[in-house]
Amino acid sequence: MEIDNNRNSGTYEKLHSNINSNTNNKINSNVSQINLIQVKDYVTKSSLPSSDFVINPYVGCPHGCKYCYASFMKRFTGHKEAWGTFVDVKMCAKPISRKRLCGKSVFLSSVTDCYNPYEEQYGITRQILTQLAEIDCSVTITTKSDLILRDIALLQRFPHLTVAVSINTADENFKNDMDRASSIADRLHVLKTLHEHGIRTVLFLSPIFPGITDFREIVELSAAFTEEYWFENLNLRGNYKHVILSYISEKYPHLTELYHEIYQKGNLRYWEEQAAEIEAYCGEHAVRHQNYFYHEKLVRETRRGPSGETPASGFRSEGGW
Repeated sequence: MEIDNNRNSGTYEKLHSNINSNTNNKINSNVSQINLIQVKDYVTKSSLPSSDFVINPYVGCPHGCKYCYASFMKRFTGHKEAWGTFVDVKMCAKPISRKRLCGKSVFLSSVTDCYNPYEEQYGITRQILTQLAEIDCSVTITTKSDLILRDIALLQRFPHLTVAVSINTADENFKNDMDRASSIADRLHVLKTLHEHGIRTVLFLSPIFPGITDFREIVELSAAFTEEYWFENLNLRGNYKHVILSYISEKYPHLTELYHEIYQKGNLRYWEEQAAEIEAYCGEHAVRHQNYFYHEKLVRETRRGPSGETPASGFRSEGGW
């Protein structure tokens, strides 16, 4: 990757010096309800376009990201609590099927962070990965938590593994407004450490906030230890649409008109221009990347299947999410 890694090296060192200055991996005081639930199987068929199966070891996520699409899961789980204030810990006695997953791709996780703070206490993700390490399958893990570093030795056993760390800002204040996950400094440290231990790293630049996320800055902060970038735009729907638009109006009033144009009028021009800028930048600097700006469309097409009909199971998993 042909990027000047010294341009923002001072910024990275400053960020890095703040590692462990927060308590993100401690049990979250915002969580008021913890349940242990029995499920039939950890593994469910994936509706995502790039994986065959998905595993969500927990229901809910204490990171409490304000923009989290996974809050829709409350429709299926019966939770009345606010998203980010409950966690169900999945318990399953059934071993993961070697035959079912052999030669397949597995994603952890689609509607939770499998390394959320409660993983430190319950270790469900580690139990699952210990089983997957014995199966010839490709595994992708996405997380915002530095708890994943606990399992480096286990992760090194996987011949086909990718770890994607989500970062959409270098501004810790904005990050703290949006989620309770590990700091940006910690997430960069995760990428660097995993890279140094021979684990394939991806920076999932998501969600990109119009007028706020500076994708160039993030790439330049992380290029020395990131093998690929995934770009995804901010999608707003459901209850959190109002939450985000109200936040923008209060904290970034100069962007109110832009957000109204995108999310109320449905004008896609900003995303078309942003996609073109990303392609031009990545081409100029030889940045390996994938653009998921039309992720929702891809998911819908995957769910319809080759026959054009949507499977009855939809997003819902066997045993509940």
